Amino acid sequence: MTETHATAKYPPGRYGRRREPRPRRTWLVVLVAAVAGIAGVLIAVKLFQQYGPQEYEPQVQRFYAISDDGITVDFVVRKDAEKEATCRVRARSASGEEVGLAEVNVPPGAEALVTYRLATSDRPVTVEVPACGPRRAR
Repeated sequence: MTETHATAKYPPGRYGRRREPRPRRTWLVVLVAAVAGIAGVLIAVKLFQQYGPQEYEPQVQRFYAISDDGITVDFVVRKDAEKEATCRVRARSASGEEVGLAEVNVPPGAEALVTYRLATSDRPVTVEVPACGPRRAR
Protein backbone atom coordinates (compact mmCIF):
# COMPACT_ATOMS: atom_id res chain seq x y z
CA MET A 1 0.00 0.00 0.00
CA THR A 2 1.41 3.37 -0.94
CA GLU A 3 1.18 6.37 1.33
CA THR A 4 -0.74 9.35 0.13
CA HIS A 5 -0.60 12.88 1.47
CA ALA A 6 -3.61 12.16 3.64
CA THR A 7 -2.16 9.04 5.28
CA ALA A 8 1.40 10.26 5.76
CA LYS A 9 0.91 11.22 9.43
CA TYR A 10 -1.55 8.58 10.61
CA PRO A 11 -1.50 4.77 10.44
CA PRO A 12 -3.91 3.47 7.79
CA GLY A 13 -7.35 2.52 9.05
CA ARG A 14 -6.89 3.85 12.57
CA TYR A 15 -8.72 7.18 12.33
CA GLY A 16 -11.02 6.58 9.42
CA ARG A 17 -10.63 7.70 5.87
CA ARG A 18 -8.72 10.95 5.40
CA ARG A 19 -9.63 13.32 2.64
CA GLU A 20 -7.15 15.11 0.50
CA PRO A 21 -6.86 18.77 1.56
CA ARG A 22 -8.92 21.17 -0.52
CA PRO A 23 -7.07 23.68 -2.60
CA ARG A 24 -7.12 27.08 -0.91
CA ARG A 25 -9.17 29.81 -2.45
CA THR A 26 -6.51 32.50 -2.45
CA TRP A 27 -8.57 34.75 -4.68
CA LEU A 28 -11.27 34.91 -1.99
CA VAL A 29 -8.73 35.83 0.71
CA VAL A 30 -7.24 38.50 -1.55
CA LEU A 31 -10.70 39.89 -2.35
CA VAL A 32 -11.73 40.10 1.31
CA ALA A 33 -8.40 41.74 2.24
CA ALA A 34 -8.75 44.28 -0.58
CA VAL A 35 -12.32 45.20 0.45
CA ALA A 36 -11.24 45.55 4.10
CA GLY A 37 -8.26 47.71 3.08
CA ILE A 38 -10.39 50.01 0.93
CA ALA A 39 -12.98 50.34 3.71
CA GLY A 40 -10.21 51.19 6.19
CA VAL A 41 -8.81 53.90 3.93
CA LEU A 42 -12.27 55.42 3.38
CA ILE A 43 -12.94 55.51 7.13
CA ALA A 44 -9.54 57.08 7.79
CA VAL A 45 -10.15 59.82 5.18
CA LYS A 46 -13.59 60.60 6.62
CA LEU A 47 -12.24 60.85 10.19
CA PHE A 48 -9.31 63.02 9.06
CA GLN A 49 -11.70 65.42 7.33
CA GLN A 50 -13.91 65.55 10.41
CA TYR A 51 -11.29 65.71 13.17
CA GLY A 52 -8.01 66.61 11.44
CA PRO A 53 -6.42 70.05 11.29
CA GLN A 54 -8.97 72.79 10.74
CA GLU A 55 -8.60 76.10 8.94
CA TYR A 56 -9.21 77.98 12.20
CA GLU A 57 -8.04 76.36 15.45
CA PRO A 58 -8.96 78.18 18.69
CA GLN A 59 -7.41 77.23 22.02
CA VAL A 60 -8.19 78.76 25.41
CA GLN A 61 -4.98 79.72 27.22
CA ARG A 62 -6.52 80.82 30.51
CA PHE A 63 -9.53 82.50 32.08
CA TYR A 64 -9.49 84.75 35.12
CA ALA A 65 -11.18 87.74 36.80
CA ILE A 66 -14.29 85.71 37.45
CA SER A 67 -17.17 87.68 38.91
CA ASP A 68 -20.96 87.41 39.07
CA ASP A 69 -21.31 89.43 35.88
CA GLY A 70 -18.35 88.39 33.72
CA ILE A 71 -15.14 86.50 33.00
CA THR A 72 -11.95 87.39 31.14
CA VAL A 73 -10.46 84.88 28.72
CA ASP A 74 -7.17 84.71 26.82
CA PHE A 75 -7.28 82.51 23.73
CA VAL A 76 -5.14 81.87 20.65
CA VAL A 77 -6.44 81.29 17.14
CA ARG A 78 -4.13 79.49 14.69
CA LYS A 79 -4.96 80.36 11.09
CA ASP A 80 -3.50 81.79 7.90
CA ALA A 81 -1.65 85.01 8.70
CA GLU A 82 -3.63 87.10 6.18
CA LYS A 83 -7.07 85.98 7.33
CA GLU A 84 -9.30 87.58 9.92
CA ALA A 85 -11.66 85.44 11.97
CA THR A 86 -14.78 85.55 14.11
CA CYS A 87 -14.87 83.28 17.15
CA ARG A 88 -17.72 82.32 19.45
CA VAL A 89 -16.87 82.66 23.13
CA ARG A 90 -19.20 80.92 25.58
CA ALA A 91 -19.32 80.84 29.40
CA ARG A 92 -21.10 78.26 31.52
CA SER A 93 -22.29 78.25 35.12
CA ALA A 94 -21.76 75.46 37.66
CA SER A 95 -25.00 73.81 36.50
CA GLY A 96 -23.75 73.73 32.89
CA GLU A 97 -26.15 76.42 31.74
CA GLU A 98 -24.86 78.91 29.18
CA VAL A 99 -24.58 82.27 30.95
CA GLY A 100 -22.68 84.27 28.34
CA LEU A 101 -22.12 84.19 24.59
CA ALA A 102 -20.35 86.57 22.24
CA GLU A 103 -18.82 86.67 18.78
CA VAL A 104 -15.31 88.12 18.87
CA ASN A 105 -13.42 89.41 15.84
CA VAL A 106 -9.81 88.22 15.61
CA PRO A 107 -7.21 90.33 13.76
CA PRO A 108 -4.85 88.94 11.08
CA GLY A 109 -1.84 86.95 12.23
CA ALA A 110 -0.80 83.29 12.13
CA GLU A 111 -1.28 82.94 15.91
CA ALA A 112 -3.50 85.74 17.12
CA LEU A 113 -3.67 86.11 20.91
CA VAL A 114 -6.99 87.61 22.01
CA THR A 115 -7.98 88.86 25.46
CA TYR A 116 -11.72 89.33 25.85
CA ARG A 117 -14.01 90.24 28.76
CA LEU A 118 -17.28 88.32 28.39
CA ALA A 119 -20.37 89.67 30.17
CA THR A 120 -22.48 86.98 31.84
CA SER A 121 -25.93 86.74 33.39
CA ASP A 122 -24.75 84.58 36.33
CA ARG A 123 -21.44 83.55 37.90
CA PRO A 124 -19.45 81.52 35.34
CA VAL A 125 -17.14 78.63 36.22
CA THR A 126 -15.68 77.99 32.79
CA VAL A 127 -15.32 79.54 29.37
CA GLU A 128 -14.75 77.95 25.97
CA VAL A 129 -14.18 78.93 22.37
CA PRO A 130 -16.10 76.22 20.52
CA ALA A 131 -15.72 77.53 16.98
CA CYS A 132 -14.00 80.06 14.76
CA GLY A 133 -14.55 80.87 11.13
CA PRO A 134 -14.09 83.57 8.50
CA ARG A 135 -14.75 87.06 9.79
CA ARG A 136 -18.35 88.19 9.54
CA ALA A 137 -19.25 91.79 8.96
CA ARG A 138 -21.32 93.40 11.70
